[in-house]
Formats: sequence, structure tokens, C-alpha cells
Amino acid sequence: MRVVEKRQLLSAEEIGRTLQRMAHEIVEKTGGAKDLAFIGVRRRGVPISERLAKLIHASAHIEVPVGILDITLYRDDLSTVGPQPVVQSTEIDFPVDGRDLVVVDDVLYTGRTVRAAMNGLFDLGRPRRIILSVLIDRGHRELPVEAAFVGRNIQTSDTEIIEVRLKEIDGEERVMLVDRVE
Repeated sequence: MRVVEKRQLLSAEEIGRTLQRMAHEIVEKTGGAKDLAFIGVRRRGVPISERLAKLIHASAHIEVPVGILDITLYRDDLSTVGPQPVVQSTEIDFPVDGRDLVVVDDVLYTGRTVRAAMNGLFDLGRPRRIILSVLIDRGHRELPVEAAFVGRNIQTSDTEIIEVRLKEIDGEERVMLVDRVE
């Protein structure tokens, strides 16, 4: 299988503006972001959560801690990932008990990643509330999962894929719509 780029959905500047809006919305809807922490889902949820924390600090002067969650072992499709899935570290150096956690990821699709993230978080403690924030919501849910904070809603077909490319991981900054070609 190969993928063919169809079109760019967001430029670097549009990603920046979208994250700025999301940061303001998070502060507003969480009552000032007190007792709030971000949990970036490893890979692209991590730089997005770090950027949101910096934007909140710059505008509201609130320090929001950021943790990193690796969901590899919590996936329900682990056997299809490969014979030796690479497990990376979870780095959450603050207590999750009684705290409002914002799970941050790049794309919300079936909801299975979010389910895995919640399973991982409950192994660490009992948060007061778990809120979901995603850069892109593309629909096609298989589980009853909804993001409270969404950068963009983009409807896709089953063969289309949304690729979020971030400078921290990919060396470039844009969101692309691509199509799977057999």
C-alpha cells in the first residue's frame, strides 16, 4: 500500500493560530486551568501538548505541567502492530489523583487510542476528570468518544488518512490529506 497526497489542510501558520485558539478555549472552559495537566499521547500529541502549555503560560501566566503517555501496551490491536512493538517510556512526574487531565493527541479517528490512553492513566491513579483535546477530528468513531477541544473537524472517507507533520518530529509543519492506494 502507498499513499498519495491529495491536499494540504493546514499550513504552519494555520496550525499556530489553531493551537492559540485552543489554548484560550482550554483556559476559559476549565475555569482558569487550575489543577490542570496535559498528557501528550506519544508521538505527535507530545509536541502539541507542550505547545499548548507554552501558549497558556504566555497568555494567562499559568504553568500547566505536561506528561507523556506511551499507549503501546494498552492498544487492542497490539498483535497487528508487529512482532516486536517498540515500547517507549511514559513520563508523568506529577500525581494524577484528583487532577483534571487533558489528553492531547493529533488526530481523533476511531476512539481506540483514547480508550488506550484512559486505561494507561487509570493504572497511574484516579484523575478527577479526563478531557480530550485533538488538533483534528476526522469522524468515523468506533467507540463513544468525543473531544472537548478540537482544532478542526475534517470529514474524510475510509480510504483517506490525515497526516499531521510537526517540526519537532517530522522536520516540517503542515497537515495533509492523503489517500491510500492499493
